Amino acid sequence: MTTQELIYSILVKDEEKPTKWQMVYDGFMFAIIMLSIVPLMFAHEHAAFFYTEALSVTVFIIDYFLRWYIAPLTDKRGPLSYIRYPFTWMAIIDLLSILPVVSLIDPSFKLLRFTRLIKIMRLLKITRYSSKISTFVVVLKKEREMLLSVLALALFYIFLTALIMYNCEPHVNPYTGKTTFASFFDALYWATVTLTTVGYGDLCPVTDIGRVVSMLSSLLGLAVIALPSGVITASYLDELRERKSRKEKDDNAQAAD
Repeated sequence: MTTQELIYSILVKDEEKPTKWQMVYDGFMFAIIMLSIVPLMFAHEHAAFFYTEALSVTVFIIDYFLRWYIAPLTDKRGPLSYIRYPFTWMAIIDLLSILPVVSLIDPSFKLLRFTRLIKIMRLLKITRYSSKISTFVVVLKKEREMLLSVLALALFYIFLTALIMYNCEPHVNPYTGKTTFASFFDALYWATVTLTTVGYGDLCPVTDIGRVVSMLSSLLGLAVIALPSGVITASYLDELRERKSRKEKDDNAQAAD
């Protein structure tokens, strides 16, 4: 086994039968990712955060270059894989996870708040190390056409109800004298939170027609949300059954050998 193949056998987990070293590496990377986002839970910087950030960024850099090194085995396109890898989705996430290192090199970096936001991207790396999340991602890819159709329907209905509400509601509440739907963006915000059945109450209609539209929006919101939930649940169960079936076939084949 070559060095490249050895690294591949550790970094790239077999979803059906992961090895001990693959599980150890995934657990280690999961812990490093969680450690790297701990500073985001505090408003002020602490001295210990410098060392946790230095450790996590070092691990992320090593992981990035190791995965780049084994790109021909994962992409199976020969030397061309080295060129393609930096432009893959997960490689871009890995690179964004490394970029906050500029705040370590220069603490006076002007976009420090921006680097804190970039660190949140590190949570997306978990999709590589969690089999449950990776299964969910596979389900989303399978049902993407259906989900995009539901999204388009939801966006159309949000725009429609916002347009109706903005034109039928007064921009100043006649009872309180306060501004209600001062702009079309306010109407879009109201339509979105109403469609999702959240309804914060900071904006609400005061006319009868506005309240009727609000009730219809809430009812249809239940249907729009329930539709993708059922699709994802059914597809997720199908994916689990398929994986279980493949595992049983592999076990039977090995037992026969």
